[in-house]
Amino acid sequence: MGANLAIEASQFEEQVLKSDQPVLVDFWATWCRPCIAITPFVEEIASEMDGQAKVFKVDVDANQDLAMQHDIMSIPALLVFKGGKEVDRMVGAGSKEDIKALISKHV
Repeated sequence: MGANLAIEASQFEEQVLKSDQPVLVDFWATWCRPCIAITPFVEEIASEMDGQAKVFKVDVDANQDLAMQHDIMSIPALLVFKGGKEVDRMVGAGSKEDIKALISKHV
């Protein structure tokens, strides 16, 4: 991962649920090829949306309880949080445009 977007379960409430901006969270794993394929898109979106939205990545292997809490059954799973609640979700690899549209409509 180029940009340091990784967060742990202990940071989730403060960084995601209490954020004053919409947050895109990419639930992923190192062994997941589609997850690796969309990583450059997620990193570019994080840079492009800086100041409008936050972007984080959560490794499901290192944060299994957090993944279960958010009903992550398949990865990659991209969840959008706003005001402390999940407001949107996309499961599976998508294009950069699809991923950016997912978060953009909540800005």
